[in-house]
Amino acid sequence: MRVGVEVGGTFTDLVAVEDGRIVLTKVPSTPHSPDIGVMNAVEGAGLALESSRDFVHGSTVATNALLERKGAKVAFITTEGFRDILHLQRHDRLNIYDLRYQRPVPVVERRDCFEVTERVDAAGEVILPLDVEAAAADLVPQLRAGAYQAVGICLLSSYANPDHERALQAALEAALPGTFVTCSSDVSREFREFERASTTTLAAYVQPVIDAYLLRLEEKLSERGFGQRLSVMQSNGGRLPVTGMRRNAISALFSGPAAGVVGATRQASRSGAGHLITFDMGGTSTDVCLVTEGRPGISPDTVLDGLPVRTPVLDIATIGAGGGSLIWIDDGGMLRVGPRSAGAVPGPACYNRGGTLPTITDAHVIRGTIRPEAFLGGTMEILREKSEAAFAPLAERLGMSVPQAANAALRLAAANIVRAIQLISTEKGHDPRDYALVPFGGAGPLMAVEVAEELGLDRVLVPPNAGVLSAYGLIASDFSKIYTITRRTPVDAAASDVVRDLYAQMVAEAEGDFRDYGIAGALSFKFVADMRFVGQAFEIAVDIDREALPGLTRERLVEDFIAAHHRVYLHGASARQAIEIVGFRLEATRPIESLPLLSEKELPDRPARQTAQLHTSEGPRDVLVVSAPSLASDTPVEGPALIEGYSTTTLVPAGWTAVRDGNDNFIVSRKG
Repeated sequence: MRVGVEVGGTFTDLVAVEDGRIVLTKVPSTPHSPDIGVMNAVEGAGLALESSRDFVHGSTVATNALLERKGAKVAFITTEGFRDILHLQRHDRLNIYDLRYQRPVPVVERRDCFEVTERVDAAGEVILPLDVEAAAADLVPQLRAGAYQAVGICLLSSYANPDHERALQAALEAALPGTFVTCSSDVSREFREFERASTTTLAAYVQPVIDAYLLRLEEKLSERGFGQRLSVMQSNGGRLPVTGMRRNAISALFSGPAAGVVGATRQASRSGAGHLITFDMGGTSTDVCLVTEGRPGISPDTVLDGLPVRTPVLDIATIGAGGGSLIWIDDGGMLRVGPRSAGAVPGPACYNRGGTLPTITDAHVIRGTIRPEAFLGGTMEILREKSEAAFAPLAERLGMSVPQAANAALRLAAANIVRAIQLISTEKGHDPRDYALVPFGGAGPLMAVEVAEELGLDRVLVPPNAGVLSAYGLIASDFSKIYTITRRTPVDAAASDVVRDLYAQMVAEAEGDFRDYGIAGALSFKFVADMRFVGQAFEIAVDIDREALPGLTRERLVEDFIAAHHRVYLHGASARQAIEIVGFRLEATRPIESLPLLSEKELPDRPARQTAQLHTSEGPRDVLVVSAPSLASDTPVEGPALIEGYSTTTLVPAGWTAVRDGNDNFIVSRKG
């Protein structure tokens, strides 16, 4: 049995598959201790974990620790003269007209920053050796007195030569048992000192939190009879055994959103769809991602709470527009949605757990697109009167009826989502009309067609049980790890040999790591060079054809770079200019043996078809309600209609038609 459990902001989702049998469940998340929610999901599903061979987990534990500043007490160690790098930061200012702008606050205070005497140049040559014994004698008493739980080491140019970092790490671990020591060369072997230092301190900051959390989870799973492999989803869309996360927890920052993209891509591929816009609308946020030819875009870095994180992540845009997002009126009298959320506690007003403020979920309950008797198969109580009471003050201020205010909020939420999709598509040179929208999460299919209409799309693909698709993505993901290294190399006659040598070294490192993780089987590799014209400040990722490596020439490197440069900038590429390779990236993947099937969960005692009312801005309107599991393949459903499953409802407006294909995906298309 394969089991995937994804902890979201509002719900914890579980998907288990064994011999074609699928088990699904959603339970409320427990933000104070997410592992409790995980075990509640296991118990709610009635699983016997003794028969499970694979347990895959994704959560927001690392992200929450950073956003809430609840990580470990961290010390930062760097080369003499660079103590202030975390506080000086880079001379960037996104809001140049904000007179109250302040730089992001690091997780390490200045008094917790220390220096050691050593120096390595950008080529990895030692200029000033490190006296390890003297450094340890100076640092250990200060670190012990400060009661630090973790230490981040980022020495100058250690991406080119990590020997000083490794020696200092060994000395500190020996002198300070129980203290987590993180080296920049383990989390980001790339240049740009501030970004590498920021990533290292953030990794050290969350490592004790993640380690303690995973240890508790392992113990609880063991108590229930699980003795096989526990894996964790990474931000890059691949998973690793828990042993692989011990030194690099920062790679799991966005594991939940990444799992959703993987699940959407895998499920949509069954219906032959490769160009996708994934649209994950959960309880607290909405995440969108562009997938081209079945491969999500990967960014080499991201920003969290204003601080740079130099680790590969799926190129996902996030906005505060989830089911629990609060609806409010600003000082100027304008209606707003998010980014604040009711979260899991107290949750939307209709959950009757103490929430009194209006949310997107409450708006759907008022409109009738969420029917209380159908929510989670009727297993969770939803009170419409609580939603109406929450919306009443807001509707009064706007001079509207409660249904009109609810519909206005939903239109605004859809507009915000459209803008997020434009950020990853139109503004990056991609026409969204060339893509199919794939909505998931509890609220995604409710909003999908309205979003598609605004974007000019004619096709929406709704996966089965879309409300738990992120959990499905966990067990549908490959084992994967991305290796990066900075190695500045001029593109000259010797460049081809450098590329071949670096590829061989990185492959050998990957194969050794996967053996240590206990992952057997052949690996597949994707090799990328980051290239630029000499003098440029930023690089372009250029795919290196591994099959062509033996015969790779300078001319081929130049040709591939100029083609990639033209795709991005549409001008300025010339083979006469000096070109250089800045770094390399290798993605090592162990594909899963077989892709588990996802299907609709049966809903006993549910009428196959019935009629309900939608409360639109124009007034009540009758709509057809269809039970998703009962709908036969190739049987069209004409809008307006609601297709209700266990974990979500799909809204099919007038002018659209939905058909369930042979892969259990609902294809919602515009008529004509």
